[in-house]
Amino acid sequence: MQRTPSGEVVIVPRNFKLLEELEASEKGVGEMSISFGLTDPGDTFLSHWNGGILGPHGTQHDGRFYELKIHCTDKYPNVPPEVRFVSRINMPCVDQKTGKVIIARVHAMRNWNRSMGIEEVLVSLRMEMCSPGNRGLRQPMEGSTFP
Repeated sequence: MQRTPSGEVVIVPRNFKLLEELEASEKGVGEMSISFGLTDPGDTFLSHWNGGILGPHGTQHDGRFYELKIHCTDKYPNVPPEVRFVSRINMPCVDQKTGKVIIARVHAMRNWNRSMGIEEVLVSLRMEMCSPGNRGLRQPMEGSTFP
């Protein structure tokens, strides 16, 4: 949602919002410890994305790069994207069988509003890695993946 100078609320269509997110990501605007982009540049519905998170310094994740798959349903941005870790990771907010991120356990997804985007989700996941309960959790062997 955006406001015009006269105070009117304008709801930005899904694809316009996703195009803005894609452009910002491609230009390197925003948090540099995360990355995201379309899985297939020909995806005209802008639904399937790849993501990456650099593990935070001073944690068990330090020096690791985590790969994620992101799906923006047709209800996005009214609902958060579906996110799944490809790289195996041990955190309570991630289903240990599938790698799927549990929405109720990630701050940005639990408190979602349509002005948020993919970047906020990835930053929130990185912040989860830094939390006292997660920073020292033993992690699977680097390079291992979810099925």
